[in-house]
Amino acid sequence: MGFFGNALLAGSCIAVASGLIGWFVVLRGQVFAGDALSHVAFTGALAAAAAGLDLRTGLFLATVLVALLLAVLGSRALADDVTIGIVFVWVLGLGVLCLSLLNAGAGGANGTIAARTLFGSIFGLSAGAARLAALIAAGLVVAVLALGRPLLLASIDAPLAGARGLPVRGLGVAFLALLGVYAAEATQAVGALLLLGLLAAPAGAAHRLTASPYRGMALAVGIALLSMWSGLALGYWITALPPGSAVILVASGCYALTMVL
Repeated sequence: MGFFGNALLAGSCIAVASGLIGWFVVLRGQVFAGDALSHVAFTGALAAAAAGLDLRTGLFLATVLVALLLAVLGSRALADDVTIGIVFVWVLGLGVLCLSLLNAGAGGANGTIAARTLFGSIFGLSAGAARLAALIAAGLVVAVLALGRPLLLASIDAPLAGARGLPVRGLGVAFLALLGVYAAEATQAVGALLLLGLLAAPAGAAHRLTASPYRGMALAVGIALLSMWSGLALGYWITALPPGSAVILVASGCYALTMVL
């Protein structure tokens, strides 16, 4: 299938997951939590590299565990900005420590690992890694759709959802866990540094264009797919432009266009 086909397969599935999860992230006001988990992905990957483990092991363990920690610390699984900020600083400190240990152990020759973690390496995915990324992203989409209606009510009116017998806190914990899995998976496509752009820009644009939940989710998915496909094409044609940066450039442009409109 070739490197571009692998990138297209993985990127398309990740984009669909980005649109759905991002729409709920914006609705629930958890964009800062998504930003924190993107930096957790960076720390987890470096910690795994320093320990001699597969980078994906560190990515998924770190993001899911910290997501669950934020859920436990927050009321109704919605951690406040102070709590997220404290975890944020702690994680960044661990990331600097892991980077120092990694460079010290390899004579400073592991800057490539840090760069790939920060900016992604979607054109470097093998066929097996692309299929695995697509499967994980598809699983995320199925999980979000399964939680969709109760999570929507719990996000809009938590007291009413609780009165109807919905497990509001459990839904919040489950959603943050899914957000942690997404952060680990999307890091491979656009990198930890740019992950928030793909998560928030298409969803934010969709929220500005319509108040309808289902139309908004569809719009967020469509904008995320447009951003991914356009970014991959730009990254292929302009070799000096990293594909992850190109994806975020298009996504940010779409959001800016909605502000003009």
